[in-house]
Amino acid sequence: MWEIYEHHSLTRKLGKLPVEVLKRYEKWKDVVGISGPGGLRLIKGFHDESLKGKWEGYRSSRLGKQYRLVYTIEKERFYVKVVDINPHDYRRK
Repeated sequence: MWEIYEHHSLTRKLGKLPVEVLKRYEKWKDVVGISGPGGLRLIKGFHDESLKGKWEGYRSSRLGKQYRLVYTIEKERFYVKVVDINPHDYRRK
């Protein structure tokens, strides 16, 4: 069993998210809790991938067309730390 820790700033964001995104997040937590991050790769809808640049060492999962979940894995303790859920911005900066 994997433990899931949510960053303290995430609790405020959860109340502002659309209901469909919250439902996908709950499903995401179920999958990770039972089979770990490896189980996410088996479900193509989450489109789980590693990140580059300033987010190197983190992973991202899709919670909808617009929303992404950013997390990191600590295998020593078998836990996943959810860092952020945000609307993905496709514009170049």
